[in-house]
Amino acid sequence: MLKKHSAILSAVFGIVFAPIFLGAQQPAPAQRAKSVLQTESKVSVLAIAESIPNLNNANDPSLKSQLKQYHDCTCTCGCYENDLNRESEQAIAYLRDRAAHPRKPGEKMALVLDIDETSLSNYEEMAGADFGYDAKAFNDWIESAKAPAIQGTLNIYREARRLGVFVFFITGRDESQRAATEKNLKSQGFQKWERLIMRTPEQKSETALKYKSGVRSGLNGEGFQIVLSVGDQWSDLGGKPEAELSVKYPDPFYFIQ
Repeated sequence: MLKKHSAILSAVFGIVFAPIFLGAQQPAPAQRAKSVLQTESKVSVLAIAESIPNLNNANDPSLKSQLKQYHDCTCTCGCYENDLNRESEQAIAYLRDRAAHPRKPGEKMALVLDIDETSLSNYEEMAGADFGYDAKAFNDWIESAKAPAIQGTLNIYREARRLGVFVFFITGRDESQRAATEKNLKSQGFQKWERLIMRTPEQKSETALKYKSGVRSGLNGEGFQIVLSVGDQWSDLGGKPEAELSVKYPDPFYFIQ
């Protein structure tokens, strides 16, 4: 499974699966962040979390049971919340070091955040649907604006705001869901942002990879330097231009191209 994800990462990002972000014996977050500053584009991903098979709508009761245990931190396969926190700590360490080293006067540093399974958790809806996908049920869940924040991402967001880094949300959610999405984000502590970017009707046929990389390209064209991007799918992070540091959260519950 790790070799598979290494191949995906190399293909999507055009870079080597950097060993400083893999394995159990990682340096402390601040040390890792300083290493990242030496190059333009790196990816942070937990190898052990990526080794968990992705359900991807498969009807496999044993795998569903394992995913529930992973979420609840009751299995030997790992602990979802701990893995999220490790990655969010890495992201915060990078933000702090990067904000302390602007590359030019007035540099407009930007943070890009995905929403589903990155900023907000839909686990309640997913588990309630036995990890199946029903568009109407999921859209009703979004409209309820009840998804809880993922605490590690909320910490990243708060640190970015403290440091004066511009915050952009880029989501695959439909533009028609803007009011509910804004309500949900604000109720969970994401009070202010530079822009919430949602799919327009014209973008529905695009893959997530094409759509999200295109939005990042537009932000670069406006003069924003994307220093950090956080997402749960490779398609949240890949394509040109990449962020200086792309942080991949674990998500064995589903896969989006």
